[in-house]
Amino acid sequence: MGLGGYPALGLANARKLSERWRNVASAGRDPVKEREAEERAVRREDITLAILTADAFESRNAELKGDGTAGRWLSPLTIHVLPKLGRVPVTDLDQRDIRDTLAPIWHTKADTARKAMNRLSIVMKHAAALGLDVDLQATDKAKALLGKTRHIPKKIPAMAWADVQDFYASLEKPTLTHLALRLLILTGLRFAPLRNLRLDDIEGDVWTVPAEAMKGRKGATEDFRAPLSSEAQRIIDLARPHARKGFLFPNTKGGVISDMTLSRMMERRGLEARPHGFRTSLRTWLAEATDAPHEVAEAMLAHVTVGGVVRAYRRTDYLEQRRALSKRWADHVTGGAGQVVQLVGAS
Repeated sequence: MGLGGYPALGLANARKLSERWRNVASAGRDPVKEREAEERAVRREDITLAILTADAFESRNAELKGDGTAGRWLSPLTIHVLPKLGRVPVTDLDQRDIRDTLAPIWHTKADTARKAMNRLSIVMKHAAALGLDVDLQATDKAKALLGKTRHIPKKIPAMAWADVQDFYASLEKPTLTHLALRLLILTGLRFAPLRNLRLDDIEGDVWTVPAEAMKGRKGATEDFRAPLSSEAQRIIDLARPHARKGFLFPNTKGGVISDMTLSRMMERRGLEARPHGFRTSLRTWLAEATDAPHEVAEAMLAHVTVGGVVRAYRRTDYLEQRRALSKRWADHVTGGAGQVVQLVGAS
């Protein structure tokens, strides 16, 4: 353990420091860690919640979807927590601080508040791992103080499957927004995989979505194969001229299309339904207009419905059955009859 260099540190002071740190070591404590803790205490701004939040995010963003670049991991904290607590040293944070900060949204924006609380817990654990003396139970204590949320989550508004045809026909412009929304409707996937769709993910009539890009498939480690109808392939071909840096749906700033772009477009049209609701439209169509078995219908939406043991023995993703269903769904949304689909060998 170095004490400092001469002449900045004189001999007399060096002897005093040496004796002090030897006494610390003799008492069974780590002198290096204690000195680092003192240095952090002097630089209080280095251990503020804002600094530790950024550090925690940087250390884990590689494991987040899209490296967390969409801002979803940080946004609950940057919007609702850091404006009030960002300058507070994490070593000073307690459950009352957290309670008072999240109380205004605890019942009105319960999901956002829950995410903010979870992120705070991660930041506190990160601070503890750095050797800071933080209260790791602060978030749990804050939850106890806030009580159970009264918020009742609302279902995402969806369009009736019979109305999808007219809406699809209205998306006649070859803009990225219209093309992305058309492909979203045709495939039934969430917008996150679609907005990050890369050209090299497409081979023939199959779009292979990397496992890490799929939400709602906990425990699944394999990529997801999405069959592409002829109409879906046509939409992809129309979007190809817009591609940039390998992404089929880029934005003008070098990234990918925003997850709010499609929602805003539907909102401007005065529609109650939202893009995510087309998954409901598709699932309802599968239930009412086809004889697709439950497992195949759920696979159309990339849902995992069985445990790991069953998946280990059932080595199929129903691609052929889903290919037939995708074709019929495309026929419906482009003006077909949407008649009952008979699946061969789907039982």
